[in-house]
Amino acid sequence: MTRITFDNVSKSYDNVQPLREISFSIEPGEFFVLVGPSGCGKSTLLRMIAGLESVTSGSLLFDGQRMNDVEPRQRDVGMVFQNYALYPHLTVAENLAFPLEIRKESRSVISAAVEQVAHTLGLTDLLARRPKQLSGGQRQRVAVGRAIIRRPRVFLFDEPLSNLDAQLRTHMRTELRSLQRELGVTTVYVTHDQVEAMTMSDRMAILNGGAIQQVGTPAEIYDRPANTFVASFTGSPPMNLIPWNGRILGVRPERIQSTGFEGALSLPVTIGAVEFIGHEWLIHATHDNTSITMRCHEHGSASPGKSAVWYLNPDDARWF
Repeated sequence: MTRITFDNVSKSYDNVQPLREISFSIEPGEFFVLVGPSGCGKSTLLRMIAGLESVTSGSLLFDGQRMNDVEPRQRDVGMVFQNYALYPHLTVAENLAFPLEIRKESRSVISAAVEQVAHTLGLTDLLARRPKQLSGGQRQRVAVGRAIIRRPRVFLFDEPLSNLDAQLRTHMRTELRSLQRELGVTTVYVTHDQVEAMTMSDRMAILNGGAIQQVGTPAEIYDRPANTFVASFTGSPPMNLIPWNGRILGVRPERIQSTGFEGALSLPVTIGAVEFIGHEWLIHATHDNTSITMRCHEHGSASPGKSAVWYLNPDDARWF
């Protein structure tokens, strides 16, 4: 298992600097997610690990070895792209076998490896098909299989689920996470979907504007966001941010109550929309022209246009 370290890494193109002074480590065997809005630099970081992007300044290290000038093919990483990048003229078996054929492995070694990977990923009955005969989820599994068949030291995933529908995306999240735990290989996964990041990662890094905003476990980032960007980017719905005596009070929607209690902070609100999303209610309101959302299991007497008072425990608040 490999530790990946970014030591004060920056990237520049002419007068543009998409990444600046990035420093953090990915621990051996960790499922680490890079998440942030489009253009924040997360895919550039991933491509640096693969050797597809150069490092302008600073150092990228694998287990303490500087990798800045190491060729991509010598880094021993397996990468799955957003579009899967399968060879359309090859069968599933041939796509899986390709990385081992490049290494000039024996036919018996290749055959055994293809059979094992196909069994692991549920592809055994699809080995004779070509990519155009597969569903999106099946193509995604073939792409993963091609990455893992040679047992690389690092797995890299660049938004591999973004082309799938919502239900299949949820299913594949579980499959990918289970596979990574089974293999124990250090994995770096890029997504713009913070829900995907929260559900899959051991730890995650949130980027914005080419800079790291916070690194931590999903629970650390959800409960203790480092700044208002992280607070507003994580959670669905995100943390409420309310101006309060010259500061900003942050509180998660599920921490707001409609019933008062001793020591509570009170928020006079005007109810806007009331949404039922199957297992709970989202009640949207305004407080002093600031939008606020409460998550609850019963909507009570809340209805659009009605005035109410909401309450929160100061201990549940995050102050910015």
